[in-house]
Amino acid sequence: MIGKELVAASTEPLILSLLSSGESYGYELIQEIKQRSGDKINWTDGMLYPVLHRMEDNGWIKSRWVTMENGRKRKYYAIKQDGKQALQEKYEQWTMISSVLGGIWKGQNV
Repeated sequence: MIGKELVAASTEPLILSLLSSGESYGYELIQEIKQRSGDKINWTDGMLYPVLHRMEDNGWIKSRWVTMENGRKRKYYAIKQDGKQALQEKYEQWTMISSVLGGIWKGQNV
């Protein structure tokens, strides 16, 4: 498992990255991250939805309700232009951190 702090720090860039490929709903985001991480990142509803609401308040994503064939409603999220800019900034930050760690750990038995 990955530590809670690292999971929390990576949640926004992961969500923005997934939404940059198209709109999605909460459960689908949870399942996509679980699958892509090989079950190493397990988000919960209680963790994900406050982050989605904060990102919506920040103007990075937008949401819309869709009524499904069975009559149930599902909230879909999509990235906005400000979210694309935030994703670019987060990409640059994570790339820099990864590069620094790679340089420090190079040649070490980590």
